[in-house]
Amino acid sequence: MGTATQQKTYLNYINGEWKSSSSNKDQASTNPANPEEEVGYYQLSSKEDVNNAVLAAAAAKKQWSKTAAPERGALLHKAADILENNVDDIAETMTREMGKTLPEAKGETMRGVAILRYYAGEGMRKTGDVIPSTDKDALMFTKRASLGVVGVITPWNFPAAIPVWKIAPALVYGNTVVFKPAQDAAITAAKIVECLAEAGLPKGVLNFVTGSGSVVGQGITDHPQVDGITFTGSEEIGRGIGQSALARGAKYQLEMGGKNPVIVADDADLDLAVSATISGGLKSTGQKCTATSRVIIQEGIYETFKEKLLAEVKKITVGDGLKQDSWMGPCANKSQFQTVADYIKKGKKEGAELIYGGKVLEDEKGYFVTPAVFDNVTSEMTIAQEEIFGPVLALMKVSSLDEALEVANDVPFGLSASIFTTNIQRSLQFIDEMDAGLVRINAESAGVELQAPFGGMKRSSSHSREQGEAAIEFFTSIKTVFMK
Repeated sequence: MGTATQQKTYLNYINGEWKSSSSNKDQASTNPANPEEEVGYYQLSSKEDVNNAVLAAAAAKKQWSKTAAPERGALLHKAADILENNVDDIAETMTREMGKTLPEAKGETMRGVAILRYYAGEGMRKTGDVIPSTDKDALMFTKRASLGVVGVITPWNFPAAIPVWKIAPALVYGNTVVFKPAQDAAITAAKIVECLAEAGLPKGVLNFVTGSGSVVGQGITDHPQVDGITFTGSEEIGRGIGQSALARGAKYQLEMGGKNPVIVADDADLDLAVSATISGGLKSTGQKCTATSRVIIQEGIYETFKEKLLAEVKKITVGDGLKQDSWMGPCANKSQFQTVADYIKKGKKEGAELIYGGKVLEDEKGYFVTPAVFDNVTSEMTIAQEEIFGPVLALMKVSSLDEALEVANDVPFGLSASIFTTNIQRSLQFIDEMDAGLVRINAESAGVELQAPFGGMKRSSSHSREQGEAAIEFFTSIKTVFMK
């Protein structure tokens, strides 16, 4: 690994070198399971640092775009091997920095390895088509042109997978990158960058700058030499990025919130539905944009499903994610912990019945809350409309599948949704009528395979898609060529 791993303070990576910020300021990243424990320090970078990173990327973009795509892919293959060799260290850092359990952290890091290998393969695939011309003496075809300098702005909830699924396609399609991670995941992100740097990327192709969104994130978004921005995070921040990018003609890609439903039909396999609801809603402490938030259940099996769900939720152990007996870790930071607590209070105030959990673990140092299950939730309640991003399930009773779909669509978001039914016609109706970018049948709402397009409808995204072959649409432009 590179120089930064030997230091408690993790530096920026600009133009092929690990550098201290011009601000001479750094910030501790702490463990949400024990906020007194410092995982490491990262730079509180300045606009000057951002400018230096963008200029380095701009200087490198011409030569990198001319590099043969198979050669770019080979570097990603090498980075994948390095990342795999460091999976234990990176996973443990992830658990200590943002709280998800160690098995989940290892799984996420290995997903990053798989994503790198997938996009390495893209370097050997076609990037254009021959199109028949009305002129018999002409040759007409398309080719892909790289976007240029891409700003990558990522959240803390998937500190390995999300950066990699943005950076890998950006690089293999010939772009250079300026990467800003969430502050709560900056140490994990630095270790991912180390793997990419060790693979031998040329100077300026990948640049890494840490710090606040108001300085670093805004600096990337507003910089005139940043040609595109890909962002995952909150709707509020995303909309601001989109407006800023649009104002200066930069391309942008936004993946934002979700209020994801699971519909449980009266012919469902209830044990399967319960297991998937818990996994989809409470794994990673509910801190997934695709996490199940609303559980919409037909009235004929409502009580039976609720009884089965509560029996399983009560088995969940909450604690430090490094401990083997912890099924669910802490909220990632104090702010998110307080947000979850506030939504639980609001749910009770608005008339929903808290039938289990939602309690702060007073005997623990960290940001721990037990999974909360609400009964008698109606669509107009805040906890049925707004993204909580925590371990909170809202149970909602309906009389029919038509009503279930109406309730499921009655939110401003449309990221993911699932249904549990053994009826093919109901499955097809759900696929057609559910307003979500990802629909799953008899499977949890959280999760998408890396080779498949991912993105949402309505206010969940800017309507582009990430991952799989779809990634090329954002990171390149089509150039039509006519030769005679």
